Amino acid sequence: MDDPTDQTLDSLGPRLKNLRLRRDVTLTTLAEATGISTSTLSRLEAGLRRPTLEQLLPLARYYGVTIDSLVDAPRTANPRIDLRPMSCTDGSVIIPLTRRPGGIQAYKFVLPAGKDDDVPDLRSHEGYDWAYVLNGTLRLVLGDQDLLLQTGEAAEFDTRTPHWFGATSSGPVEYLSLVGRQGQRAHIRTSTDHH
Repeated sequence: MDDPTDQTLDSLGPRLKNLRLRRDVTLTTLAEATGISTSTLSRLEAGLRRPTLEQLLPLARYYGVTIDSLVDAPRTANPRIDLRPMSCTDGSVIIPLTRRPGGIQAYKFVLPAGKDDDVPDLRSHEGYDWAYVLNGTLRLVLGDQDLLLQTGEAAEFDTRTPHWFGATSSGPVEYLSLVGRQGQRAHIRTSTDHH
């Protein structure tokens, strides 16, 4: 029996080539935009080389598609989500917990231990965020507030308020984040909700 992963990866080459040709882009242009050499791109399109996550991310970003749609991940009746961690240069790991485009997105973040004098790089954007600490201490700088959230604590806020998440010197922190676009909030049911 064929491995479905092999079938998925075998069909990736022609899909990458079609995406490029439909957009009338040369291998040279694509190489410059993604930082992947033309020879590697050519081998990927010919199916002679298996792609790495580091190659799939810039290609998906360039074509404006999700990695799942790029590799045409087979849809199964299994409700579990294939958790594919993404490592960042600062040592943090992001695990997407939802696959559908649009709507509220769920992520698990794992941040390495920080320094208590880390200078926060505050960002703001459209949307709404809900964060829940699974393990460790999460430092949340929200506007002029500097908060330490412990395991089991949650925070929710409008992301137009400048904010920053970090770990403390006490160790790494794991937290869940639900992010909605443009004020879209997760409806948290409580035992007093009767609707």
